[in-house]
Amino acid sequence: MTRFDAATETERLKLFADAATAHRSRSSAVMTVDVDPDSDVTDGGEVPPWIQLAGTEVVLDCTDAELERLKSLLGSFPEFRIDELVSPEDAEGTNAVVTARSDANRVAGFIERAFREVYGLEDGYKAWVTQI
Repeated sequence: MTRFDAATETERLKLFADAATAHRSRSSAVMTVDVDPDSDVTDGGEVPPWIQLAGTEVVLDCTDAELERLKSLLGSFPEFRIDELVSPEDAEGTNAVVTARSDANRVAGFIERAFREVYGLEDGYKAWVTQI
């Protein structure tokens, strides 16, 4: 991979698919996608969301409202399912582990839609693949 950031939907889908393919071919522990904090697409002062891919698992942290939106999004991805929800007492929100037994393009589409629909990011957000 030679490119690690993207700011349009088409570019992000390609970036996420390329990164997922690289992650799987290298058998690396995790692939991490972060939203650029300078994208000016998150609510003031909030930490930008991130999503990780670990083999066939997509991992993301959600507030209660985001978790409900994640469950709704999974209706469009019947081959994906929530396998684990962890809500530590000392943390706000829930860590969701979603099994994603699908090809890199479908995983990329899920990640894009999760950023847009679960986290409510606008079209122009910039994403970085920070770990493969």
